[in-house]
Amino acid sequence: MSELIYPRSPREMMDGWHYLPRYVDKIRLHLANKLHTDYQENLGKGFDEMWLKYAGLTHEHFIQVVKNSATDGEVCDWVRRNVKKTEPEKLAHWKDVLSRPHPNDAKAVERLKLRKEQAGVANRDDLICFVDVIDADEKRI
Repeated sequence: MSELIYPRSPREMMDGWHYLPRYVDKIRLHLANKLHTDYQENLGKGFDEMWLKYAGLTHEHFIQVVKNSATDGEVCDWVRRNVKKTEPEKLAHWKDVLSRPHPNDAKAVERLKLRKEQAGVANRDDLICFVDVIDADEKRI
């Protein structure tokens, strides 16, 4: 697999949830056997897992939702019907994502530094969280 297809930005939204469109993209690419190896190890983990926790779902269940939905609209409709979270709960999820790494988590702070180096953006002091680094690495900012 040589062509890298980027999933959408973590900043994209679906049904009021930031990050959800990215997770849907990763699942669709996985199901089509087009998910680049750089993304395979963490599928269903990391920020995917954070969204699942807030939504009250399992990775396996949500894969089936996406697999049985032809469009993003169908996924959005399913989420709207089955994931009953308030706007403040959705916002709490997004704030949690944007807060990573927590300043007192030395390992995560070091991992952010490493990810910046790997992405060739170590000199960018404006990239302060993992979402920033993802968007920079995927050539969005």
